[in-house]
Amino acid sequence: MLDWALLGGGAALAGALNAVAGGGSFLTLPALAMVGVPLVSANATGTAALLPGYLAGAWALRKELSGPMSPSLLRLGVLSVLGGAAGAALLLSTSNHAFARIVPWLLLAATLLFAIGPGLVRRRLAADNNHKPRGRWIADLGIAAVAVYGGYFNGGLGILLLAVLGALGHTDMGRMNGIKNFVSAILTLIAVAIYAASGAIVWTHALWMALGATVGGYAGGMLARRLKPEVVRGFVVLTGLAMTAAFLLKAY
Repeated sequence: MLDWALLGGGAALAGALNAVAGGGSFLTLPALAMVGVPLVSANATGTAALLPGYLAGAWALRKELSGPMSPSLLRLGVLSVLGGAAGAALLLSTSNHAFARIVPWLLLAATLLFAIGPGLVRRRLAADNNHKPRGRWIADLGIAAVAVYGGYFNGGLGILLLAVLGALGHTDMGRMNGIKNFVSAILTLIAVAIYAASGAIVWTHALWMALGATVGGYAGGMLARRLKPEVVRGFVVLTGLAMTAAFLLKAY
């Protein structure tokens, strides 16, 4: 019962954080690890649990994707599928022992990105509002690289996508959020399909946590107007640093 309470509570808080500022995966992975799920399977299960939130976010901002864009929606979808599949395959080829040593550094990188990413995006948009998007192949490489990362780990994915889109010359924040949600949903969907085919997902945990994340996401959405994003972001950063320290001590 304590395990189920930990998983449900962690997922609910993760869903609430995602609704307000992001960073929910900083909680789902440790929660699953604490109840004894091997790290590779915990990463896959946590990603599956948060998939409904990605799909809902993409649907909510579907109107932001109308009209011509660069890269095109079809191109973004193909890059997301290929990158997400490559990242998922890379995760499944990583042993639990090796992943245990990699996770702290992934958590640290995601935490630092979460801390400084929004400021970088805002400064990038404010500095050059007339900048044209980069060339096709540079854009393809950037999106594909983020998709591989998302299929492998997923932590801090949204912030990383916004940072890459800003670097590629996008300046419309609404459009950027639409692209972010679309790419996140597609790459996570294909990654979860590959995880499922390999048997890496603990479905009882994933479904329970998906329910918790949905409830938490709804509550977080209701509270979003009352909570300062800066305060929530600070909590997420502190949580990420604490989880990084815990996994470092366990691994080394």
